[in-house]
Amino acid sequence: MVEELTRLLSMPGLDPALRLDLGLRPEGRNGPVSRTLDGYATYYRRWALGWEAQALLRARPVAGDPELGARFCELIDEIRFPKEWPPQAVAEAERLRGRMEAERIPRGVDRTVHVKFGPGGLTDVEWAVQILQLRHAHEIPALRTTSTLGALRELAAAGLVDGGEAAILSAAWLSASRIRNAVMLARGQPGDVIPRTTPALERVAGVLGYPWERAAELAADHRRTGAAARRVVDAVFAREQA
Repeated sequence: MVEELTRLLSMPGLDPALRLDLGLRPEGRNGPVSRTLDGYATYYRRWALGWEAQALLRARPVAGDPELGARFCELIDEIRFPKEWPPQAVAEAERLRGRMEAERIPRGVDRTVHVKFGPGGLTDVEWAVQILQLRHAHEIPALRTTSTLGALRELAAAGLVDGGEAAILSAAWLSASRIRNAVMLARGQPGDVIPRTTPALERVAGVLGYPWERAAELAADHRRTGAAARRVVDAVFAREQA
């Protein structure tokens, strides 16, 4: 059933194809496509890595049996909201963040205009927020949310980031998200890079409300917002490892 659903979602249609990455399941491509709740419990308690607990922070039921979805969330809460998440796990997350930036940005692409993996992009902001959730959500239930912006508001309320830091990270996340959406609307296909060529840049900037003669300012604005967010992200990781 899962394989057939994946095939149907990837077929051409009025909307762009939706790709489901089944390789992100427990044990990757070597694991079963579906397993029992007991099977999930065994895997997560014995073998789950830090990044898998981090990925579960975004898990929420969207379809199917509500009771089953609730039971799964109850199962993973002890994994994604652990009583203790050691500083060395934060260091490992920071290493993975740097590796993603180095390996996932295509060669020849200006990293400062890559809105997903570049400085202050979506990954930077989301990983900083998720590190704080992993370390503190067990004691602060308000942090148990799948919303990045919602978590930022609660982190500021709890004093884990100050109001200025939360505002900078929120602005960067919203900027990167809007640019990514604008690329999709302008090109009809997903993309994570601000275009360099004039016609494409003008289309994307126009979706975002820039006059055509100021389209070049889009990249400069994103670099400035991203640089400010990267400084906050680096500060968050440094504090959590101290």
